[in-house]
Amino acid sequence: MTAQRDYEIFEAGDVTLQSGTDFPAIKLAYKTYGTLSPAKDNVILYPTSFSAQHYDTEWLIQPGGALDPERYFIIIPNLFSNGLSSSPSNSAAPFAKVTYHDAIAVQHRLLTERFCISKLALVYGWSMGGMQAYHWAATHPDMVERAAVVCGSARCAPYNHVFLEGVKAALTADLAFRDGRFVEKPVAGFRAMGRVYAGWAMSHGFYRDEVWREAGFTSLEDYLVRAWDSTFARRDANDLLAQIDIWQNGDISRCAAFSGDFDRALAAIKAHILLMPGATDRYFDVRDNEDELGRLVNARSAVLHPIPSVHGHRAGNPVNNPRDHVFIKAKIAELLRK
Repeated sequence: MTAQRDYEIFEAGDVTLQSGTDFPAIKLAYKTYGTLSPAKDNVILYPTSFSAQHYDTEWLIQPGGALDPERYFIIIPNLFSNGLSSSPSNSAAPFAKVTYHDAIAVQHRLLTERFCISKLALVYGWSMGGMQAYHWAATHPDMVERAAVVCGSARCAPYNHVFLEGVKAALTADLAFRDGRFVEKPVAGFRAMGRVYAGWAMSHGFYRDEVWREAGFTSLEDYLVRAWDSTFARRDANDLLAQIDIWQNGDISRCAAFSGDFDRALAAIKAHILLMPGATDRYFDVRDNEDELGRLVNARSAVLHPIPSVHGHRAGNPVNNPRDHVFIKAKIAELLRK
């Protein structure tokens, strides 16, 4: 018996991508939580992060939580190439190059065509989700009232790009990678990718102070094996490469509206902006958000609140980390009061 699907599909039809390539019958998987108010003014958009599906991030949606479904109508759109929305794993090869701008264009159609939504109370995103929140605020400034960018940035920094080159190199060194794509599951590649990621995602202090022991791991090797060696094996390797490409080419100004003018793109933002980097995040560095903050000249408000945590990039997704969760919840509550 086939398991019942708990999400919906928005059939966007044939779409011309930012690259000029036509993508036939593109599909956006999404899930909703809560009830849309009669005025349609209680909408929170919560885009997914790297390799994540809505199952992985919906833990943040809970009554009384940071994203409260008893007050808000919350929509999680699954980013292209995550295995649920159109992805290499479920589409005809070759898979066309997709960008954040393409993703936001289809998400916008979902909101306006399926739900007739014209205002977003909040766009909340972590990591690649945070980059999408930034893209939303820049490209639809009159629609986005608030945006929370958690461990994200307006463009992929060179250092961030290099980190991802290491991830790609580890994954594609597997013999399953042939002629530009994976022909079978790269078991060794997934493990190598996890080991590379483990060094970048968490901080120096996390390892120095053996914080991993708090989660019940008995040794450093036990932590690496159980927390990282198979983390990415649950996903299709070709999907992961496609999402890395979206990430590396992320830049809110890289579209016709801004023609690469980064300052103009940031100046287009009118929303209340909360930049919440991880204080010890190694690849979405606090300094990138500090630089962006001074360029948000037309935002209704723009504040920077680094998460004071040794959990590195994972501070922004504190599934089993109550202290960082409390911090994030408090800052989102402040933002929603504006």
